[in-house]
Amino acid sequence: MSTVRRPAPVPGTEPFGYQGFDLDPARGLLTCRYSAGDREFAERVSFAADGNWDSPAAWQAARLIFLLAGVSYYKTAAPPVIDLGQTPVSDAERDFLREFYLEGLGEFGYRNGLDLSGLRITGGSAARPAAPPAPPGLAGGSRGVLIPFGGGIDSIVTVEMLRPHSDAALFVMSRPGDRFAAIERPAAVTGLPIVRAGREIDPQLLRSAELGFLNGHVPVTGILSAIAVMAAVLDGRDTVVMSNEWSASIATLEAGGRSINHQYSKSAAFESGFRRVLDGALGRGMTYFSALRPFSELWVAQRFAALTQYHDVFRSCNRAFHIDPARRLDHWCGQCDKCCFIDLILAPFLPAAELAKIFGGAEPLADPSLAGRFRSLLGTSAEAKPFECVGDVGECRAAAVLAAQRPDRTGTPLLRTLTAEFPPLAPDAVASLLRPAGEHAIPAAYAAGGLPG
Repeated sequence: MSTVRRPAPVPGTEPFGYQGFDLDPARGLLTCRYSAGDREFAERVSFAADGNWDSPAAWQAARLIFLLAGVSYYKTAAPPVIDLGQTPVSDAERDFLREFYLEGLGEFGYRNGLDLSGLRITGGSAARPAAPPAPPGLAGGSRGVLIPFGGGIDSIVTVEMLRPHSDAALFVMSRPGDRFAAIERPAAVTGLPIVRAGREIDPQLLRSAELGFLNGHVPVTGILSAIAVMAAVLDGRDTVVMSNEWSASIATLEAGGRSINHQYSKSAAFESGFRRVLDGALGRGMTYFSALRPFSELWVAQRFAALTQYHDVFRSCNRAFHIDPARRLDHWCGQCDKCCFIDLILAPFLPAAELAKIFGGAEPLADPSLAGRFRSLLGTSAEAKPFECVGDVGECRAAAVLAAQRPDRTGTPLLRTLTAEFPPLAPDAVASLLRPAGEHAIPAAYAAGGLPG
């Protein structure tokens, strides 16, 4: 399958410009302004107006949002130069920003037939306020944990792992005035307070085809991370805990000598780079890490299977998050790549009858017509791994093997067909996916509920 369009689009030639950002504490509003040629864009992010807006940390966090959110508007024309104008920026931040653009737009470039490797970043002011001092007592423990929450199995498992920390709250980002039932229902089950932010992208982005913009995937988790940091600062919290697992660092595909990762801003590389930027901007006043970094999707699924209170309310189907509420599903579609992956990764650990109930009688593994989607997950077809937040081939194959061994799966012929199409897995290869592996940055203070110290 070719995902490169022909003829290749022509990128813009005028530099993409960072025009500035404004804080309006009375309205709880951050406005970020950009330009592409003679077109101007404004993104607005709303927070609680009663937060700590006067702190230097709030200004620094807003500046980081401004730097990262620009990627959504750069892609409209993708010119070879980004002009930071008078934006205060350190050399380390400039280097991180370039990597964020190149790696985070890897899929965008691939799908549009664009080579962004020559991207240059100019402008920027070295003069900026010194990083605020770290709050007293930070080394002795958190002053409050904020967990970005999307309602899927990853963030639910993180919540329950951090349950011993009674100062935890959920972070939910959506469009102002819009809420997703797929997030709100499992959020209610957690019983935790919710800190919210409203992200309002410039409405011109929703008219991309009409206005002749380039379009494609952006590293939205990176933008969400920066917004979560500011929400934490305003709420008096000093720890943001993500739910990005080990396989998020694995490339979706290799093309033209480059690794292209749909999940770049969930990867260990992004996490470590963003943490260094946070340390420089906030004076080590913010702890940022992923609680799931050393774990596989298979491990996460095994943990989630025991959290029965969520089984009737969680939903990871992409169609539950359609930007148009009229087209938003209130149930699993049972057809998309994400539905297929969630079914596959949970199948070793949940009874077939329970998964059939979760998917409303339309379980993907019970539908032979979806064999092609499963083969792309298992790496047994010519189709590339889908550009989705799904596990790697090894995790998917291990899940298929374990599921096929369940007595209640003898009536699932699709599993027998699929597992016969790849070489047998060594027992230790499967077992290793159910143990922590790899490096992580989880502080020792969080070595509870299964987190390694």
